Amino acid sequence: MITGAHAVLFSTDAEQDRVFLRDKLGLAGIDAGGGWLIFALPPAEVAVHPAETGGACELYLLCDDVNATVAELRGRGVDMPGDIEDRGWGLLTSIPLPSGSQLGLYQPRHPTAPH
Repeated sequence: MITGAHAVLFSTDAEQDRVFLRDKLGLAGIDAGGGWLIFALPPAEVAVHPAETGGACELYLLCDDVNATVAELRGRGVDMPGDIEDRGWGLLTSIPLPSGSQLGLYQPRHPTAPH
């Protein structure tokens, strides 16, 4: 039986991105050994979208109020330069990681599986 999900972010600066997830996003985690941090995530869902080619995966963090979440992250010192886009199905922005990667962040307007 499936008991959970494990997401992997590949990073050119893994240590800085781990510190960011811990200190700026406030994610709780454990040391899996040798300083290798694994972070707890809130409840998750998975969707399958049609595509011309397969193999791509994306990670989005969900929030109830994207404007309030962006303000809170900015208050924690996160540089949030992007605009919030209204995509109809939700309000979308991204969180820049120290490595230059981006984490998607959106306020869904559709029913979500964890709720």
